[in-house]
Amino acid sequence: MSEIANKLLVGTSKLAPEPAVLVLEDGAVFRGVSCGSAGEVFGEICFNTSLEGYLEVITDPSYAGQIITMTYPQIGNYGVNLDDAQSDEPALRGLVVRDMCATPSSWRSQASLPDYLRERGVVAIEGVDTRALVRHVRDCGAQRAVLSTVDVDAASLLAKVRASESIVGQNLAAAVSCDAPHAFDTLPESHSFAVSASAAATHRVVAYDCGVKRSILENLVRSGCELTVVPWDTPADEVLALSPDGVFLSNGPGDPEAVEGTYSQVEKLLGRVPVFGICLGHQMISKAAGAGIEKLKFGHRGGNHPVMNLLTGRVEITAQNHGFGLLLPSLGALVPELSGGHAKHEDDLRFWVREGVSPVVDNERFGHIRLTHVNLNDGTAEGIAFLDIPAFSVQYHPEASPGPTDAHYLFTAFARLMDKREDYLDIDIAADRLAGWTFGEQAARVAGASPCASITEGGAHA
Repeated sequence: MSEIANKLLVGTSKLAPEPAVLVLEDGAVFRGVSCGSAGEVFGEICFNTSLEGYLEVITDPSYAGQIITMTYPQIGNYGVNLDDAQSDEPALRGLVVRDMCATPSSWRSQASLPDYLRERGVVAIEGVDTRALVRHVRDCGAQRAVLSTVDVDAASLLAKVRASESIVGQNLAAAVSCDAPHAFDTLPESHSFAVSASAAATHRVVAYDCGVKRSILENLVRSGCELTVVPWDTPADEVLALSPDGVFLSNGPGDPEAVEGTYSQVEKLLGRVPVFGICLGHQMISKAAGAGIEKLKFGHRGGNHPVMNLLTGRVEITAQNHGFGLLLPSLGALVPELSGGHAKHEDDLRFWVREGVSPVVDNERFGHIRLTHVNLNDGTAEGIAFLDIPAFSVQYHPEASPGPTDAHYLFTAFARLMDKREDYLDIDIAADRLAGWTFGEQAARVAGASPCASITEGGAHA
């Protein structure tokens, strides 16, 4: 176990504060004090709206190249438990908070968050008016930033940040992927109080690691997958040689246009094996189908994003972390007879929510593709399903690390897809959302129902 896990929290106090400065490329300056490691880092400024799960956010490899602002005012109040980390080392560039708690209180805590950040070399700043910072990013868009504790001169930092590299065009997935194929079957013992034991392995799955969160792999294992994890650029022939029942495409950081080593292989896999993608994996499937990708103004990051499931008519509260999105019209022309009679694409996909229609496009590479999910905040695409081959994807994360459990049904859907069920997405998400959680099983026993009823019973299909 890490040395930090053995530190006692009793009597811990903050070190004498050192000044720290955050400067954005448009000249905005935010001053505070250091609450992590000393240093100077460059990255894209972004914000996460989760109310909890700060460690999962900090250790999510999808944040490679970014400086994260947490919108919740106090961070670190329940400390750090290393079993909750989503990777061995944080991949983010820096952290911005309003108030950092140095004396946490939780029976699971192993150390304070400031100590964890210092041990891991993460530069962090507190005392910033995060409300003003988030409003600025929402108004002015994502941009390059510098966070420093060694240079507090705003003019000097502004010159440096304007000379720094943008994440656009960078293949950050290559930096956070695994080095070689490996099996994954490890589940944290400390989670057993809340999470059920894994199901017996019934499907052999190969997972592309483009910066995968550990909890995603754990959920695949709990869903009955015998898992082999492979690097981001593994050739399709090597994947098929493993005779998988399905291929999973993980989340990951940065610009999807730069991850050609993945989506070029996905194009060779589609139609030959069932494929399920999330987040960057969704963008990899989209790119494999010839789609265009746009840079979002400030991205979607947090555990409270509403998404309309066009197939069930239900709204899912989802966990998200991405700065790029699919341009649906680039997948192909609408098929009017499968799109409620509509032949014209709409820029704001909330049009389809109002119409109660799940539209279908005609893709020149893979046939018919259906839009299945729409972001209710900004009308962007959040999910697609291929109708002529076994493949589907969503732009968000299906597990609750951190975030809600509404999208857990997607693991069930993947299992059903591998079982060659045409109704694999026809799932009552309300029944499935607590599957795998011990409190969900207890609630189901009280109600006299199975927590996994959705695996055998189809839900509504609009």
